[in-house]
Amino acid sequence: MNSSNNSFDVVIIGAGPGGYVAAIRAAQLGLSVALVEKDRYLGGTCLLRGCIPTKALLESATIYEQSKHAADYGVIVSDVKLDYEGVRKYKHKIVLKSAKGVEYLMNKNKVKVFKGFGFIEDPHTVSVTNGDTKEYLKARFILVATGSVPRDIPLFPTDGVRIINSDHALEMTELPASIVILGAGAVGVEFASVMTRFGVETTLVEMLPRVLPIEDAAISAELERALRAQKVTVKTNTRCEAAVVNEQGVAVTLVDGQGERTTLQTEKLLVAVGRRPISDGIGLENTRAVVDKGGYIVVNSFLQTAEPSVYAIGDVINTPWLAHVASAEGIVAVEHMAGHTTEPINYDRVPSCTYCEPEVASVGLTEAKARERGYEVKVGSFPFAASGKARILGQTEGMVKIVSDAKYDEILGVHIIGPRATELIAEACVALRGELTTEELMRTIHAHPTLSESVMEAAHGVLGSPIHI
Repeated sequence: MNSSNNSFDVVIIGAGPGGYVAAIRAAQLGLSVALVEKDRYLGGTCLLRGCIPTKALLESATIYEQSKHAADYGVIVSDVKLDYEGVRKYKHKIVLKSAKGVEYLMNKNKVKVFKGFGFIEDPHTVSVTNGDTKEYLKARFILVATGSVPRDIPLFPTDGVRIINSDHALEMTELPASIVILGAGAVGVEFASVMTRFGVETTLVEMLPRVLPIEDAAISAELERALRAQKVTVKTNTRCEAAVVNEQGVAVTLVDGQGERTTLQTEKLLVAVGRRPISDGIGLENTRAVVDKGGYIVVNSFLQTAEPSVYAIGDVINTPWLAHVASAEGIVAVEHMAGHTTEPINYDRVPSCTYCEPEVASVGLTEAKARERGYEVKVGSFPFAASGKARILGQTEGMVKIVSDAKYDEILGVHIIGPRATELIAEACVALRGELTTEELMRTIHAHPTLSESVMEAAHGVLGSPIHI
């Protein structure tokens, strides 16, 4: 261990789910650790402006919607109203409690936290600037975990009032009467799911042919049907040509696949077309680390840059922009620094979760991707409409779909849309990690009545022996 007041084994820049998890794992391995963060609170985008606050909004939207239909379950709830200020307070409480939890973990693991802007002066030095003060940290290793920010579109840059990004949307003090959302990826569909249930007239615009374009085509089609049923206007294969701010809000000009133009007047325009890595202005030019044209830091399978003492993880490298990916990468990176046994991440086995209504979750290959890779594919699915537990919950939309290799029966991918999909996917992650066959999953006894039975039933479907359909 190398430790003095300002000398550490590893200095980590960024206290998001990649940085703070890496700090904990490094401390467990006996390394001295400094964690540098410019935000007031620890936790990064995920905790402060992403995963946690958006899921809090989604939970409020779900409870609001369920309360309006409580009579269906024999429960009388009168005069149901949405208190948006109360929603905001609930969200803030969850975020603050979670941030304090990260702070506790840093203290528990003896990670020294430096508040300020971290800058790489050379391959073994990080400066931390906080106001008028600057101090220098020496490091055997530096881990870059600076994350990303919402991507702006030059044609219609955000102003934080009428044209907004996801950060602005989370800080709105009042709900708009109407909103157009550009981008039907995870961020776009989640906000669409919140806004429509809060009573906001919602239009979702996607340039590609379907919503959640990275998901299996069958799942995307099911989600689009569900969103339309919730009164979301969905416009796929449509691009935004212009957005002009006016007294009423924003005039948004859209062009569809046939070249037809329409102009929508909306109170707010939410730009949810992706994020960009924070790799500029952090001192990488003072090392041999390479940054590609997209702004991503280039790393090897152990997250090491071309500068051996500098590693990078999370949104700042070209891997899936997911909090759990950053955390896993942080663990691999510091284990590699410490000379501890570790293994590269298999990105084919990373779960993807979207917390819209209904939820969407997947792991592994889509049917199209499996065929593209040359597999002879067998597919089975099971609708939640045939699940007793889903009927009890009153949430029968969606299905479980399993993609399997016909030759060896290995499970290649599992795709779920429906109730608790983001929890159910964990079983599929274990199945892929263990290289299980569809038959092994089918013969695994699942408790009844549960939603998880639907995964087993989908496996039955792959093998041509469905029980409940």
